[in-house]
Amino acid sequence: MVRSPVLVINSGSSSLKFSVFDMHTGREVLAGLAERLGSPEALMSWQGEGAKQHRAIPDQGHDGALREVHSLLDDVGTLVAIGHRVVHGGEAFSGSVVIDEAVIEGIEGCASLAPLHNPANLLGIRAMQRLYPSVPQVAVFDTAFHQSLAPEAYLYAIPIRLYREQRVRRYGFHGTSHQYVAGEAVHRLELDPQDHGLITAHLGNGCSAAAIHNGRSVDTTMGMTPLEGLVMGTRSGDVDPGLHEFLAEKLGLTLAEITAMLNRESGLLGLSALSNDMRTLTEAAQSGNGDAQRAIEVFCFRLARQIGALAASLPRLDALVFTGGIGENAAPVREQVLKRLPLFGFECDTALNNQHGDDRGRINAPGTTTAVVIPTREEWMIANDAFQLTHPSSGVE
Repeated sequence: MVRSPVLVINSGSSSLKFSVFDMHTGREVLAGLAERLGSPEALMSWQGEGAKQHRAIPDQGHDGALREVHSLLDDVGTLVAIGHRVVHGGEAFSGSVVIDEAVIEGIEGCASLAPLHNPANLLGIRAMQRLYPSVPQVAVFDTAFHQSLAPEAYLYAIPIRLYREQRVRRYGFHGTSHQYVAGEAVHRLELDPQDHGLITAHLGNGCSAAAIHNGRSVDTTMGMTPLEGLVMGTRSGDVDPGLHEFLAEKLGLTLAEITAMLNRESGLLGLSALSNDMRTLTEAAQSGNGDAQRAIEVFCFRLARQIGALAASLPRLDALVFTGGIGENAAPVREQVLKRLPLFGFECDTALNNQHGDDRGRINAPGTTTAVVIPTREEWMIANDAFQLTHPSSGVE
């Protein structure tokens, strides 16, 4: 049996990720994914101590998937807490909180800022409350880490009444990941916790970068929604706001159709007309696919440009940190990005980069500005927050 097991739930619109951690060892003892929920092809896969397993769960939604998860927990022991990833906390939440009805109302109040995410997150919360009514549950917000941004970093240059009345501003996302890898970088590189400057790049299907000064986020690339900023798997990142009117007039598209296109049909997928997966694009580019090559080049250029912009928010730059599925695994992307940043003293060590870093994750050439690869542990951060908030005298971190 697991000592002090904590369940982590990440409930998406049509998928659900779950993990269980032994809080006394920090070990992930169970992890899985239910995907294509609500469709005849709904499938759940998971891995515990043995081989990876799969189970068809046709037409099951979030409640059905979570009942399946519940059935897997018999060997885990009695849960001591459940942590939920919640994408948008707006200005209402600057840290993780134990969930009660007031918190749920606050999450609902932020739903208009993340209509694709917060309602799905709430589905997971409500379902787990029904399944585990006596287990304390905690919400961990993607936006919370970035609540330290100053007004000059979070305000848009639009009529101030829109911020005061509607809270239109930049919020930032992936905060759990940025916070974790920044802390790891300070530890691995033996930086002063009270005096350091980092840029962290979380690169996956969703991508964002952040400037971190002395453990606090001071700038980030995502904005009011996860659409702003870097080129992503299917999201465009930054575009001219006038694009909406242009496409509406030229193609007769509605605002909703344009927004859906920018979220689901753009980014690497749109540029390449092939795939949103960097592995597929890298293979295609090596085989001579020009669209795939250009998609990668745009991705790397935009990332390098944003890294340069984020550096302006820091008094100094001690290290650049790569994380996320692309950041941790796509050596050619990291090398291309560093080659675009000689102004900041970066130079890639190809051998170290190809092995994804030395024992501390460093991929830079000796005597050049530090660049490191650090695997993110978002689920562990959520589990730890949930455990610490519900068991504050445990002493486990």
